[in-house]
Amino acid sequence: MIVEISIQGLVQGVGFRPFIFTLAKNMGVKGEVLNCVNGVVIRAELTEPLLELFIQRIRLECPPVAFIHRVEVNKGISRTGVFTDFEIAKSIANETHITQVAPDIAICDACLNDRKTQPFRMGYPFINCTNCGPRFSIVKSLPYDREQTTMSVFTMCTTCREEYMDIANRRFHAQPVACTHCGPVYYATYKGKYIADYEQLLAETVHLIDAGEVVAVKGIGGYHLVCDALNEDAVRKLRAIKHRDSKPFAVMFNGMQTLREFVCCNEKEEEELTSYRKPIVLLKQRKKLAEDINPGMHTIGSFLPYMAVHYDWFERVSTPALVMTSGNLSDCPIAISPEEANEQFGGKVALILHHNRAIYNRVDDSIVQVIGSDACMIRRSRGYVPEPLFVDEDMEGILAFGAEKTNAFALGKDHTCILSQYIGDLKNWETYSFYQESMSRFQFLFRFEPKVLVCDLHPDYLSSGYAETIHQEKGIPLMRVQHHHAHAVACMLEYNLHEKVVAVVWDGVGLGEDGNVWGGEFFLCDRSGYSRLSHFEYIPMPGGDLAAKEPWRMVVSCFHHFGLTLPDSFVERIGGEKINQIKTIIDKRLNSPLTSSAGRLFDAFSSLLGLCDVATHQAQAAILLEQSAAEGVTELYPVHCSATISIREMLEHIVVDMEKKTGVNEIAVKINNTFADLIFRLAKKQLKETGANKVVLSGGCFQNKRLTELLLDLFSREGISLYIPHRIPCNDGGLAAGQLAVAAARMKS
Repeated sequence: MIVEISIQGLVQGVGFRPFIFTLAKNMGVKGEVLNCVNGVVIRAELTEPLLELFIQRIRLECPPVAFIHRVEVNKGISRTGVFTDFEIAKSIANETHITQVAPDIAICDACLNDRKTQPFRMGYPFINCTNCGPRFSIVKSLPYDREQTTMSVFTMCTTCREEYMDIANRRFHAQPVACTHCGPVYYATYKGKYIADYEQLLAETVHLIDAGEVVAVKGIGGYHLVCDALNEDAVRKLRAIKHRDSKPFAVMFNGMQTLREFVCCNEKEEEELTSYRKPIVLLKQRKKLAEDINPGMHTIGSFLPYMAVHYDWFERVSTPALVMTSGNLSDCPIAISPEEANEQFGGKVALILHHNRAIYNRVDDSIVQVIGSDACMIRRSRGYVPEPLFVDEDMEGILAFGAEKTNAFALGKDHTCILSQYIGDLKNWETYSFYQESMSRFQFLFRFEPKVLVCDLHPDYLSSGYAETIHQEKGIPLMRVQHHHAHAVACMLEYNLHEKVVAVVWDGVGLGEDGNVWGGEFFLCDRSGYSRLSHFEYIPMPGGDLAAKEPWRMVVSCFHHFGLTLPDSFVERIGGEKINQIKTIIDKRLNSPLTSSAGRLFDAFSSLLGLCDVATHQAQAAILLEQSAAEGVTELYPVHCSATISIREMLEHIVVDMEKKTGVNEIAVKINNTFADLIFRLAKKQLKETGANKVVLSGGCFQNKRLTELLLDLFSREGISLYIPHRIPCNDGGLAAGQLAVAAARMKS
């Protein structure tokens, strides 16, 4: 019989058709394979047993970068003529549909070997094949052909062209294919001399790193700043260049063996580290690096080499670990062009290593952490974007604008959610421009025509303002979605949940429908709507956003609100005059919006314990509180649980512990235990009252690994279904996915 097999997923630009061709030849299958609008189609003559085996082998043996979402089989296809062989047929084009674009992929072992054995690629740093290399960062338009990428300016030599056209070759239709004769090159100007010899550049760079200098290098999705991770002076120098006081730096290790010497790593974390995505993974520190890499922290963002130049450095430098941080000044987007790099780092770093393959789409390194037994996304970018999320609802034509901080936007195409790369904080003008540029490019790349706009409820977010501008200019309908509802629904979208659930959404800030600042919410919700079941008691946030940067303000506010006396140690540290000024601001209701934010409570506890009075980066206070928590402590503080949750009694008991000189580490873990128990008891009660049987967690507070793992354990023991975001960030980087799903549900209903 003749069958048609349609395969949807990430199956284009990853060597899928050559794989099918080789497999079919191996099995004696006659037919054809071709790209179509949203995947790959196989038409072949097969018996029933052979069909079953063929599909089984496709699933089991597909290329490592490919992802199969759905396989559909249509039997009894009519056809004139008989298949006499198996071939790759001409693709079917349709301008209204999308072809999936693969993310940028770490260099594969086969290519690492080729650059040691192929004469025309000996030591070549831009080697790649269908299983590795740049994708999203270089693509300008679809279909994904070389002339539609930034590789179009490089004419393939005869050897590369032969490989590119040879179906049996690993570089068949690998669009960035290149070699020493025809591809991109590194170059730099050093001590007044222009250098393009790669070996000389390596030697100069390695010499500078070993001497404690900072260098910049252009990578796949942008520039990085690099220095020796064991050299205290070098790391301090890097902080001065970045204008970055204490935010931790990521560290690249020369291999798994070295990585295990410096950090603890379980099987799942190693799986993430060594995957083709090669993200940064947050790991517990085991051995000391330079102090200034992660001040006050017990975790390190750790990753492995993913470009040839990284491997080349580690073969030559004396250090086993390099700080490898985004090449940008604080709050600016990562630099992608020589002009941007020279402007930001010229005269500040010892050398800037450029290359002449243009980056069209800038992408930072991605960040994940393993919570429980699964990897949870913190920053979704290189290695993941623009891989779509396949969903169970039609989202065609919906454009979601995301939030203000940690921004990412999303667009809906058919039954996929396409979430953008990490954008950053839109309050910075350069980042806002990057946001607008990227949104325009995504719409062009994926042939997207917005029919509905959806944004956050907060009118002062630049993302909301941009949505309003487009709404006014083009007359496209605009929908506004409450911040925490979008968070909850983002998690529901990931797990295809449509029924009503109890959603616990804790974060730093989000405008509520009553005009107050929400952030410690318990909802009963589905995708289209919600009702608020419980929340933390409103407390003034003196100075508005300044309270997040100066957590001591929230300590004063909490104690003043509940009529409690501040501990002497806190008053001595902050100063009575400053404290009285904050009390006056609160009493006069000057720029002191009311908040139910759990994030601000974590901040307040951190400052109360003397861990962080002034934060130099987002969530610093809460992270230090989590990281300070001791092991093996199970005690809790009392907390009043009802529709309004009061922490008054909890504060009183913390002060008693402080007066008894109880260790900060013990108090910190009791705070985490208390919040986990609070969520568990209250959600369990709400399940019983509402008839719901599932709980979802979302919001930036659940990046707290300790808190979330406590919750996974508590709910698991009771057999209650608990869902936490994995593929979609629980922070505001995943908010647009939730906005998209809310809009789709409301349009449907």
